[in-house]
Amino acid sequence: MSIRRLPEILINRIAAGEVVERPASALKELIENSIDSGAANIAIRLSAGGLDLIEVIDDGCGMRSDDIALALERHATSKLPDEAIELVETLGFRGEALPSIASVSMMTIESRVRGQDGWRRVVDHGVLAQEGPSAIPPGTKIRVENLFAKIPARRKFLRSARSEYGAAMDVVKRLAMSRPDIGFTVEHDGRRALQVQGDMDRPSRVAALTSKDLADNSVALDYEREGVRLGGIASVPTFNRGIADHQFLFVNGRPVKDRLLIGAVRGAYAEMLARDRHAVVALFLDLPPSEVDVNVHPAKTEVRFREPNLIRGMIVSGLRHALDQSGFRSVQRAAEVNWQREEIAAIPDPQGNIFTPQGQVPHPAYEPSGHYQSRPPSGVFSSLAESRSSFADMGRITGEDLAPLMGRAAEAHEAVPESKRHPLGIARGQVANTYIVAEAEDGLVIVDQHAAHERLVLERMRRAMAQAGGAVPSQALLMPQVVELDEPACDRLEARAEELSDFGLDIERFGPAAILVRATPAVLGGGDVRALIEDLADDLAAYDEALSLKERIDLVASTMACHGSVRAGRVLRVDEMNALLREMEVTPHSGQCNHGRPTWVKLALGDVEKLFGRK
Repeated sequence: MSIRRLPEILINRIAAGEVVERPASALKELIENSIDSGAANIAIRLSAGGLDLIEVIDDGCGMRSDDIALALERHATSKLPDEAIELVETLGFRGEALPSIASVSMMTIESRVRGQDGWRRVVDHGVLAQEGPSAIPPGTKIRVENLFAKIPARRKFLRSARSEYGAAMDVVKRLAMSRPDIGFTVEHDGRRALQVQGDMDRPSRVAALTSKDLADNSVALDYEREGVRLGGIASVPTFNRGIADHQFLFVNGRPVKDRLLIGAVRGAYAEMLARDRHAVVALFLDLPPSEVDVNVHPAKTEVRFREPNLIRGMIVSGLRHALDQSGFRSVQRAAEVNWQREEIAAIPDPQGNIFTPQGQVPHPAYEPSGHYQSRPPSGVFSSLAESRSSFADMGRITGEDLAPLMGRAAEAHEAVPESKRHPLGIARGQVANTYIVAEAEDGLVIVDQHAAHERLVLERMRRAMAQAGGAVPSQALLMPQVVELDEPACDRLEARAEELSDFGLDIERFGPAAILVRATPAVLGGGDVRALIEDLADDLAAYDEALSLKERIDLVASTMACHGSVRAGRVLRVDEMNALLREMEVTPHSGQCNHGRPTWVKLALGDVEKLFGRK
């Protein structure tokens, strides 16, 4: 077959395959052009997540009629004054975006330079449809309709409108974060979804686009080495999230997703965060253009550094220095009324009693033989929920004054059990209010109380679902709680509301950016409702689409169990410690927590004797 030149329309469509992967990709290119035009305000309109409509309006320098025609040709740009592409300082510079987008959509460009007449040009999938004068304010307005409408092979691989909207909002937030001096407005299907004013300082802009609590729970960075400057803000370790979607990285004002930078952030927090938690950071690297290559990816989302080790070391040391300066700071949230009593979830002992802070409740689901009945009576969990329904009810049940719960050691009214009867031994004390130390017949057992109880709560929820025909009893909150989240997170939770109700979590939408929680699973016994909802939203964002229904159920149950378990730092009574050990002995998979970490370790007597030179 002889070699031939490809037609211009086909060339543009091939380029569109690299530059325009989805509506968010087209939106990114259009906003970057508006930023490069010197705009002070950028207004964005979307319909169906950008599938039906993307409209970007700015008040930048504008274009003349001949410039509009030239902008729709490939590799025509105003952003490279000479051939020194390695010194580029603008966001866009390839000259591929507009012709590529116009080849796969209906594009309308209207623009006016101050002091001149406006012009309008319409291109239908690469073919000029019409052009003429336009009466618009100074600036540029670009309208993209029906993306990939005439290319069904590409259209069918796009995700749902909700998913595309979430990706588009992520693009807008990153670009708005990079330029706090520019005002941004986003409307989606006729409703205002985002608005930030211009002339904001960097920390305020980052907090406005992530979490309003970040400003009070972060440290500022201002670090310079060998001509490279690192600025931005980073959350204190205790202010974290379940996924890394709130890590924003910018190189010379350009939002990037670079493995080197992400790995550096992870390394800086390595000794301060659990492996499944992620810091909230917005890092801004400024360095000479000659020290970074921004031309390694068609969409300009990746960069290559001339001295990668210098950059990585600078990020790690800069973050650690800033976090060291924060001292003993911990996460601080706005004061909230806690209508739930802090209480440990019920734990059965070998005699069939449930130890709670108020006393003991018969537990018919547990047999003295050390095995659970295959189908416990259905009233067990509902009776627990009813017993916690109000302060008055709890007082009548226990016959005690409801004084604040205090962690304390209890006097032994009975002989201490023999350790040889129990594989995990008998509790002898608590270390750092986190680890239970038990004496077994053949050594010492150390138990991570939070990790262990997390697994026990998960297994209880699974049993509760099995005995109740797939539903976990719920406990109504005395006062429904409103949890503020971003709109895509609320969309994910709303879509799974029916599944979450099977776990006893009753939620409903409360406006565009909030979730109203009416009830939580009774087996959890209260807890931090806000943290639970935030982590569920994070988990659904990270894994929802990729998991089967059963895997999603296990994921939700695991997240809820984590929030319903005894926390590290909680002082436990001796009887509570022993009850925890006994339940571990009869619960499947209690050797590891829901995240795969061990819940207990044993130090054999022989090993102890070696430590003291007895062997």
